Amino acid sequence: MRLAYRVVGSGPPLLILHGLFGQSDNWNTLSKKFADIGFSAYTIDLRNHGLSPHSSDWNYTVMATDVHEFMHEHALQNPILLGHSMGGKVSMFYDILFPGNLKKIIIADIAAKQYPPQHNDVLKALLSVDFDVIKTRKEAEDALSKHIFDIGTRQFLLKNIYWKDSLNNKMDWRFDLKTISENYPNVSVEVPLFESSTPCMVIKGSKSNYILDTDIIDFKNRYSQLEIKVIENAGHWVHAEQPNAFFEVTKNFIVT
Repeated sequence: MRLAYRVVGSGPPLLILHGLFGQSDNWNTLSKKFADIGFSAYTIDLRNHGLSPHSSDWNYTVMATDVHEFMHEHALQNPILLGHSMGGKVSMFYDILFPGNLKKIIIADIAAKQYPPQHNDVLKALLSVDFDVIKTRKEAEDALSKHIFDIGTRQFLLKNIYWKDSLNNKMDWRFDLKTISENYPNVSVEVPLFESSTPCMVIKGSKSNYILDTDIIDFKNRYSQLEIKVIENAGHWVHAEQPNAFFEVTKNFIVT
């Protein structure tokens, strides 16, 4: 699958993978900062997200293989792979399927374990938005607000609305909501046990409960070269909530 992407800068390749319901332009500001310190920063739309194609096949193996094909297509050698949330698990699966291909790996606020369903309310909210009836973003937000009370989460999701048919005033979600809702358990699975010598940094938000002490132990069993960084006053969207701190810890890891 040919993935949609954006690239800024020139230099060693740094590939950035978004989380569930995310897209490449969520990382525009940080990618420019990485370009400023000498990297080619590629922000990628994973399948069924952003401008990338949709497919009923949706799991970590196919997403990691998509990333591998992207690297081959663009002749990228020994890239650094940075993944947030779902993108972090894609990165770990990549390291299993294609060992030795990465220079470094950065995993932002996700563990290798299986998670209980955490997006049921979000899926319910998204499925409640009927674009045959809803014709404006404000109407879409009103529909989401009945299920999602956090304004930031609503705004994050609303960024995915686009004009599917402007002549007929028809909007839609850029992500493949049908496939995601039907295959959601596929992104909750545990990453199989593996051992890797790829230098790895795990970044955790201090207010997030996605990574626990037991998960740190698990990471140490998987990665022989491991750094753990905790960013204060940040939750799960650590890169968006504390972008400067996120950039600094990432910069210190990738430039050495």
